[in-house]
Order: sequence, then C-alpha cells, then structure tokens
Amino acid sequence: MRLLLSSWFLTPDNQPLVLSGGRAGIVLNALDGYGVSRARDYGRESRTLESFGYSCEELDLREYFAGPEELTERLGGLDLVWVLGGNAFVLARAMTRAGFRAAVQEQGQRTDFVYGGYSAGACVAGPDLQGIELMDEPGVLPAGYSSSTRPECLGLVPFRIVPHWRSEHAETEGAELAAAYLAERGLEHRRLRDGEMLELHDIS
Repeated sequence: MRLLLSSWFLTPDNQPLVLSGGRAGIVLNALDGYGVSRARDYGRESRTLESFGYSCEELDLREYFAGPEELTERLGGLDLVWVLGGNAFVLARAMTRAGFRAAVQEQGQRTDFVYGGYSAGACVAGPDLQGIELMDEPGVLPAGYSSSTRPECLGLVPFRIVPHWRSEHAETEGAELAAAYLAERGLEHRRLRDGEMLELHDIS
C-alpha cells in the first residue's frame, strides 16, 4: 500500500508520484451533517482525479454501517481511496462503523493500492485524534451516527497529522494550538502547511 496525505486539495498541476490511474472511490463522510453540497465537492475532486487518469465513484461509508464485511470486497476493486476533509471525528466514527480500518488493512500487500486524503482524511491515518479537538468539534453526530461508536483512527502511520499549519485557512489558529498541545506532551506528529503532502511508499 502507498499513502498520500495532504493538508489541502490536490491540483492538476501537482502530480503526486504515488498516483498512477485506475478506479478511485471518493469518501465524503467527513462532511456528513454539515449541509454542504456533496455534489459540488464530489465534482471538484473527481475532476482532479480524472486529470490523473482515474475513473471515479463515490464511496459512501454509510452504505456499510449495517454490513461492514462487504466493504473489503468494494475496496478490492479500487486502486485509490481518496478521503476529503471536514470533521475528523465524524469521519473516524463513519470508518469505525463501516469497518474501514480492517478493510483497508486487507489491501496492505497491494503495491498498486493508494490510501489518500487531505485535512480530516489525512488526520485519521494516524494513531488517534489527540489535539484535533482543538480544530474540530468532537461531539458532532449526524443522522444515523451514534455516540457509542468510537472515532477510531487507521494507524497507517505512527504519527499524528496537523493540517493547515501556518496557512491561509480558517483552521490555522486551531492548527497552531493542536501542534503546541502535541509538542508539549511529547506526542509524535507532523505539521503540514496547505500545499504540502506526504507521499509514503510500500508501508506494509
């Protein structure tokens, strides 16, 4: 498996080395409950990924809340899972409920498979969301979500990611607080400015 973890959007002018075309599933669940235009965000991201050679489809994790065992098969037919930003706690709860961590780990030996995401989609790749409560509201529960579902992360990298650090972004103040919180406690983390990304190869 390969990873592409970004602070903010990709652009057609910024070609990550880990992207090589195929089928992409776009995850919008970090936006659940916010009343934003999913069609707008899906359209923007699909146009970008299509410029990298992908055919795109939405991967809505809510469809797997009742049958998480089916998600592994769905991911097996994809070459890229691209996870948008929004609320990292909402996203992590959706991933927990859908069994996403186990499903993505099943793809670990595939050298052609990419997990990618920006902002919240990058945050959930780490071991936990410590410090991110200074950026995102941890108690948001969209319709169909339960407070008993823990917002578990994927553990794909051993460090926490703080996006939007010292950037022209509405969350940059929160990012500064989150980075300071993690540093004070000696918790391993990476700070990403908008426009920066981590490309990691063969993490399995």
